[in-house]
Amino acid sequence: MHREHHPPHDVQLCSLLSVKTGGCPEDCAYCSQSSRYDTGLEKQRMMKTPEVLEAAGRAKAAGATRFCMGAAWREVKDGPAFDEVLEMVRGVRALGMEACCTLGMLSEPQAKKLADAGLTAYNHNLDTSRSFYGSVISTRTYDDRLRTLEVVRKAGITVCSGGIIGMGESIDDRCAMLATLANLDPQPESVPVNALAPMPGTPLGDRAPVDPLELVRMIATARILIPKARVRLSAGRLALSRESQVLCFLAGANSIFYGEKLLTTGNPDVEADQSLLRAVGMRAAPIEMVTE
Repeated sequence: MHREHHPPHDVQLCSLLSVKTGGCPEDCAYCSQSSRYDTGLEKQRMMKTPEVLEAAGRAKAAGATRFCMGAAWREVKDGPAFDEVLEMVRGVRALGMEACCTLGMLSEPQAKKLADAGLTAYNHNLDTSRSFYGSVISTRTYDDRLRTLEVVRKAGITVCSGGIIGMGESIDDRCAMLATLANLDPQPESVPVNALAPMPGTPLGDRAPVDPLELVRMIATARILIPKARVRLSAGRLALSRESQVLCFLAGANSIFYGEKLLTTGNPDVEADQSLLRAVGMRAAPIEMVTE
């Protein structure tokens, strides 16, 4: 299935930067950025555009073709902070990179502004199945998440949406989440598959690590159900051996988050990733969307 729709040796390299860290009012049980939990994470001011573009330039020089910017917001609010994000998006696109944001819930006018700024993709994960969702988050609904994906699609921005395994969900929950994504019309262009990185101080902080083979199965199922998407090996990769990562690639993963940090969790460093890709005969995929 993977070879039918994708060059078999290509892996898209994405870099993710938290442009506004901490202080989120939501209660997502896995997240160290929630203001409801004492995780030791300090709330930080929002970064300025020149700082972000400097980081994007470093990511591009290291081989990344997509640059993702995350802000710990429940929803986007119009004003100077959102205007700054729009400037960041324009700057990243001017560097010749794909630009992605994850900013929480969006209105239609806000999505249109992001599209007009040149945003390539918007990330908004479903996290898990509808039936398990209430066990993890109470401050927004599953339908809120689906509405945001509708708004993004209507604006002409590509959709990046996936989930997290290892939160106590069942195999059926994992399948149900993938089925929900697969039944979106059109299907998401990007599906991040995350393994829970337990954060001390959060309600899920003491959960046992996910068995790497469960992650491999999740990636393989995503690849079969959503064949044209980039399936992204995302959070939790720091805990994987080289061999486990290779199994994920063989199962259909063809994108990784690349660089020092994945929002607030660690990520394998650039040299280790380059070495791994070389060792197994894989290569960084070329950029897919050129700057207009």
